[in-house]
Amino acid sequence: MENRLIGLRKSMEKTTFKHLNFSEKQRKKVYEKINKTYENEEDVFLAVLQLLISEKTGYELAKLLRGRGIQKFEGNEGFLYTILHRLEQNHLIKSSWDNSGAKYYQLNDKGRKTLRKAETTSTKKRLILKELIQG
Repeated sequence: MENRLIGLRKSMEKTTFKHLNFSEKQRKKVYEKINKTYENEEDVFLAVLQLLISEKTGYELAKLLRGRGIQKFEGNEGFLYTILHRLEQNHLIKSSWDNSGAKYYQLNDKGRKTLRKAETTSTKKRLILKELIQG
């Protein structure tokens, strides 16, 4: 089996991948993705909850998360809105629209209670936020 795989690799290098070249820019992007720091999901959720004590738009929230050094949303802002939607579905935040059409997010009572629990001990924080992520 190994010999067939080695033969397949060699033949693909000669045919399929022969014309495949990466520019320096493409290589840098690949290396950046590989070396990008991966924030712990629980820490990201905790930061979102902490920032939503006061009402914020998704754009404001993304800026503040970037200010905290969380780069998970760079080039992938949709992931932030997925988190906000999940928190909203779990009834931890509420949202409202203003007259200009901007959507604002803020913790509700259940969200504040969850935040207080999550901030008390790191072990509890992990368990509570893990439930939120999976829930």
